[in-house]
Amino acid sequence: MRKTAAFYCLWLALSALLAASVCRAQSGDEETRSAKYQSTYNWQKHRSFSSPSAGPNSLSSASETMYTFSTTAHWGARVWSGGELYFNPEIAAGVPFSGSLVGLGGFTNGEITRAGGSDPKPYVQRLFLRQTWNRGGGAEKVESDFNQMAGSVDKNRWVLTVGNFSTLDVFDDNAYAKDPRTQFMNWGSWTYAAFDYAADARGFGWGAAVEWYQDDWVLRWGRMTGPREPNALQVDFALGKHYGDQVELEHRHEVMGQPGKVRVLAWRNRAILASFNDATAYLKAHPEADPQTVFKVRHGEKIKYGVGINLEQAVNDWVGVFLRAMKTDGRTETYAFTEVDNSLAMGLLINGASWGRASDHVGLAWMRNGLSADRRKFLEAGGVSFFIGDRGLSYRPESILEGFYSVGMGKGLWVTGDYQRIQNPAYNASRGPVNVLAVRLHAEF
Repeated sequence: MRKTAAFYCLWLALSALLAASVCRAQSGDEETRSAKYQSTYNWQKHRSFSSPSAGPNSLSSASETMYTFSTTAHWGARVWSGGELYFNPEIAAGVPFSGSLVGLGGFTNGEITRAGGSDPKPYVQRLFLRQTWNRGGGAEKVESDFNQMAGSVDKNRWVLTVGNFSTLDVFDDNAYAKDPRTQFMNWGSWTYAAFDYAADARGFGWGAAVEWYQDDWVLRWGRMTGPREPNALQVDFALGKHYGDQVELEHRHEVMGQPGKVRVLAWRNRAILASFNDATAYLKAHPEADPQTVFKVRHGEKIKYGVGINLEQAVNDWVGVFLRAMKTDGRTETYAFTEVDNSLAMGLLINGASWGRASDHVGLAWMRNGLSADRRKFLEAGGVSFFIGDRGLSYRPESILEGFYSVGMGKGLWVTGDYQRIQNPAYNASRGPVNVLAVRLHAEF
């Protein structure tokens, strides 16, 4: 483990040196190609905590550590008028707490879905085309960023994204809580914890999304592939039968001269999923059966849906606040994300420019995750689902407090200290609280 950690730290140090010496592939107002890279190492530790009982999918109550490492290339090119092609190869590694991704609704590290063990594994993360049709209304400047080339677009426009990407690349943006590599780490802060968006086990899929920008409004619609089996890596390409649909309406506004946005998102999945009521009935009829009875009753297409609201608002030039809230129907098992049926997250992000350190950021967030009545009854009966299951449940919503300080160490390098306190892990009032400390190294160039 020490040799592995030393390797990742050396890689990040080399990345930082490159970040200091590599400039943009092109100068001028518009890029016709781009090449950007990132590397992130995240080490976390939770202390031992009270656990009178535990089950097969419980977070270990003994003190333990975890880590993730990723390095990604973001390559792009303008292939024709309005057309941009992007390709992202990635190498990732990591080992979660307890050796498996279990025991929490709001997991503590947003990178862990991409990790498949201590040996770094390469894979294609994204390969997609973005086509923009400008429709007037005045020009808006676009800054150079990951999977985004510098240039300008019309304020009124149509945008089509098609190929291999993440639903979250297009939907549920938020300036203050979006990127677990640079902002909050917990799953409940970089998207809705209850958003069971269609994706493979790493968080990506194939599909298409259309965006219509008109003055201060944006309307988005998209359909994405999900996994062949819930939470699996293999993709189900039967987009006419099994899919995840989402539609989002966004409005830009100003409050006392400060910019903000409101987004309302509705989503609907159709897939072969287990009903919690069926799983509970099977468990009661077969008390000696494997408590993961969701596998026994997973048959026939089911519909799963939810709706959420996402707010971001600048308070002044240095402080911004955010809020996300979502509720789902909660009748069926998790399709592709985590075990949450209703979620609330709120917090603030502060830029260090107010004390003379513009590269620094401070964040504070609070999250509350809850379960539907159907999922709760299944767990109370001793059931075990994909990520959680203490073989019994003293139900109480899972609440998480997260705070971090990110220090800019020079061009393209940040070191972050993070603390998370999790009350009622996996919704069980008889366990916890869990205190998690983290150090994250992030380089980009």
